[in-house]
Amino acid sequence: MSMVVGVDPAHRSASALHLAALLARSSGTSLIVAAVVPPAWPSTAGRADAEWRGYTRENADGALDHAAAVLGGSTTAEYLLHEAPSARRGLTELAEQRGASLIVVGSGAGAEPGRIALGAESDTLLHASPVPVAIAPRGYRAEKDARVTRVTAAYRGTDASAGLVLGAAGVAAAVGAELRVASFAVVPRDSGTSGAGLDAELPIASAWAADIERHAATLVRQVGELDEVPTIAGVDIGVGETWESAIADIGWKPGEVLVVGSSTLGPIARVFLGSHATKIVRHSPVPVVVVPHSVAPQGRT
Repeated sequence: MSMVVGVDPAHRSASALHLAALLARSSGTSLIVAAVVPPAWPSTAGRADAEWRGYTRENADGALDHAAAVLGGSTTAEYLLHEAPSARRGLTELAEQRGASLIVVGSGAGAEPGRIALGAESDTLLHASPVPVAIAPRGYRAEKDARVTRVTAAYRGTDASAGLVLGAAGVAAAVGAELRVASFAVVPRDSGTSGAGLDAELPIASAWAADIERHAATLVRQVGELDEVPTIAGVDIGVGETWESAIADIGWKPGEVLVVGSSTLGPIARVFLGSHATKIVRHSPVPVVVVPHSVAPQGRT
């Protein structure tokens, strides 16, 4: 099994590479580091096109050399150029051709340091990927010997998110990390109505949190029945006036990753973020793994 890591020939960022190395070390997985370049035009296109192809491939080669320097010998990696009309198409093609378990990318350039922004390419990738997509916050760094310490699964109290928690438990056990279940309640100061169980007034949010904790306790018991059981770090409910404060409320540690599920309204076998998942991704202080609805095991609650 392998992971596909996308590097941008035009912007040499190390964030996705650091995240990919962390995940590969933790899971014993190899990496396919890919720079996607436009397909070659017919030779009749003329000298200008030949010069453009040379320019793009030179940039791609430089990006791959940079990736090799960043990764060093910390993990087994293959470096390649892949021709495709877009980065999104190229990365999904490689994932399907190589049977990859994950695609790893960096944040869009518009993110604040330590946060994730969904740029045009990453946004379209999330809508098209048949496998989970891991996104590194801008400027993300991990020590050369670092491994995943804790896997936090975002839980919304639905059967789909229950399946996600069970899937995250398997990941945590495989990499020797703790498992935490987390939910978030946003309570704006001027809120007058509840919003789909999350954007709620404080009394409603408190009742919702108690209900989530009861359901999560059932999930934790199910995790204990799995063949490989990770250490359970507990259930945390983050409450705040904004998504940023609610997510920060539960605390985070180095080496942690957050797992969120895609919307059940999305295309079958594809990642599609609902509004809540999108807000969680954008305000997460740690790397996020977005899992297509069809990939996560179905919950038994």
